[in-house]
Amino acid sequence: MSEKAAQPAGPPPEAPLPEGRVVLLAGPSGSGKSHLARSCGLPVLCLDDFYKSGDDPSCPRDEVLGIVDWDHPGSWDADAAMAAVLAVCRNGTADVPAYDIAADRVSGTRHFSRGGHAVFVAEGIFVSELVSRCRAAGVLADAIVINRAPWKNFVRRLSRDLAERRKPPVTLLRRGRALMREEAVLLTRLQSAGFRPLTAPEAREALRQWAVVPAHDSP
Repeated sequence: MSEKAAQPAGPPPEAPLPEGRVVLLAGPSGSGKSHLARSCGLPVLCLDDFYKSGDDPSCPRDEVLGIVDWDHPGSWDADAAMAAVLAVCRNGTADVPAYDIAADRVSGTRHFSRGGHAVFVAEGIFVSELVSRCRAAGVLADAIVINRAPWKNFVRRLSRDLAERRKPPVTLLRRGRALMREEAVLLTRLQSAGFRPLTAPEAREALRQWAVVPAHDSP
């Protein structure tokens, strides 16, 4: 398993230094990414809001479950997500979609701002699709994947999804068991992409360090 760690990225030669940088935060569904990031005081852009609508013909389908394969990157709009990340880095704000998971479609838009922070967090199931693009654009501050016991993620994910009525209980249970079996492969793939694996306490400390970086002084 690769131990390659993502390093703070600098801008391309002769390119202007972006006013902000992004920490890409990855981890299995249920690993507590959103809660952890917000507890550190950093603005958090939820990349899962860039899912396509469930009736989009370009969405791949899960032949076993008989529904859209929401764990396949083809169900997600990577270009729109990347455009939003760049806008927040360079302009400080962006209008982003608000996605209704239960309805499988965008329900509206919301205004996202990194406020006075030099760094913000972007997290979501497909965040690995953006790491090379953020690095090439010179806006990558860090790339972290939360390394947590799969059974803990399963329990947390199932409890959350049942409480929010995201999908029928049987679907949530079957999908959750499939995701738990795939977590080791996911972690290996993320490390190969340049994410560094950290426990939740280690990730929290890393994010707290980024939270105190003053605006216009990102390393």
